[in-house]
Amino acid sequence: MRKWLLSPLLLLLLAGCQSPKGPVAGPPPAASVTVGAASVGAAPLEIRVVGTVEPSAKVEIKSQIAGQLMSVHFTEGQNVNQGDLLFDVDPQPYREALRQAEAGVERDRALLRQSEFAVQKDIVQQKSAEADAARYETMERDRVASKQQTLQYRTAADTLKESIRVDQAAVESARATQNLDQSAVAKAKLDLGYCEIRAPISGRAGNLLVHPGNLVKVNDVPLVVIHRITPVFVSFNAPEKHLEAIRRFSAGRKLPVEITSRDDPGMKVAGYLSVVDNTVDGQTGTIHLKATIGNANRSLWPGQFVDVSLLLDSGQNATVIPSEAVQAGQQGPFVYVVKPDKTVEARVVSVGRTLGAKVIVEKGIQPGETVVTDGQMMLFPGARIAVVAAPR
Repeated sequence: MRKWLLSPLLLLLLAGCQSPKGPVAGPPPAASVTVGAASVGAAPLEIRVVGTVEPSAKVEIKSQIAGQLMSVHFTEGQNVNQGDLLFDVDPQPYREALRQAEAGVERDRALLRQSEFAVQKDIVQQKSAEADAARYETMERDRVASKQQTLQYRTAADTLKESIRVDQAAVESARATQNLDQSAVAKAKLDLGYCEIRAPISGRAGNLLVHPGNLVKVNDVPLVVIHRITPVFVSFNAPEKHLEAIRRFSAGRKLPVEITSRDDPGMKVAGYLSVVDNTVDGQTGTIHLKATIGNANRSLWPGQFVDVSLLLDSGQNATVIPSEAVQAGQQGPFVYVVKPDKTVEARVVSVGRTLGAKVIVEKGIQPGETVVTDGQMMLFPGARIAVVAAPR
C-alpha cells in the first residue's frame, strides 16, 4: 500500500524536474561584405611627398633714379609682358641735365676748333720764320747781315715751334674735355630713359607698394614685385635614401613629375625634375629637389602646397590588392581571403609600397584570389559571407 501511494508522487516529482525541449539553434547568418581581387599590375618606383609652388623668376621693380613717381600704367594682379611700361618718374630734371650736357659738348667743339685753328696759324708762321732764319744765316755767312739779326730770326722761329707744341696740347685737352662732356650727355640720356620703368620679364604683377606722388630713391624700396608663373618650379624634399636612385635614373633622361592640387585632387599637371641640390640637409636627412612645370593654364600659384609624385622607374609587375583590404593584427598586417565555400580565412601578408588605391603584396597572396575590402569587423576565421556591391 505504501509503495502504491509513493509511486504517483515520485512520478509527479520526476515529471516536474523535466524541462520542455526548445527549438535547436541554426548556424549564424552570413556577414555582408564587399570584395576585391588580387591582380598583377605594374609597380612603378616613385616618391610621393608634399611640395611648394615657386615662381620661375621673381623680380623686385625698383627705381634707378631719384624723383617723383608720376603715374602707374598697370593694374595690381595684372599679367604684364617684358618691355611693358609700368611707371613714370618725373623727367623734367633729367631733360634739363641733358640740355646742359649737350651745351657743354657744343662749347667743347668750339674750343677744339679754336685750338686747331691756332695750331694751323702757328705752323704757317713757323714756316715763314724758318725761311727768314735760314735766309739771314746765309746772309751772315756772306757778311751781309749781322749775327744779331740772324739770332733774332732764329729765336722767333724756335718760339713759334714751341708755340705749336703748346697749341697741340690745347687741342688734346679740348678733345679730352669734349669726350668727358659727351659721356655726361650719354649719362643724362640714360637717366632720362630710366624715367620710364618697364617690365624686365613677363609675369604677373603683385600689389602696388609705392603710389604716385611719392618720392622714390635710387635702388630703394620695391615699387612692385613680378612673378613669372609660366613655367613655375615645384620645390620638395626627398629622403636621403632615394638620392642614389635619383642620380642613377636621372643620368640619361628627365624624370617625370606629376603634380596634384591638394584643393582639387582631380587637377593633375605633368612636368620634369630639373634641379637636384648639391648637398644633403644634415638636420632633416633629405635632399632638396625642384621640378619644372609648364603651367600654361596658370592652375598652379606661387606659395601653394601640392602633392608631388616623382617617377623613378616604371618597375616590374607585382601582385596588388585594394589597400582597404589590409588590416592590422597582432602578427602584422593580414587580409581576409575568400575561400570557394564562401567562408573566409585570415592570412598574414607582407605589404610593400602603396600605389594610389592599391597596395603591393610581396608575400601571402596570389594573383586571382579574392579578398574582403569592407565588412571585416563582422568576420572571424571560418565565417560565412554574402558578397554585396560596394556602395557608390
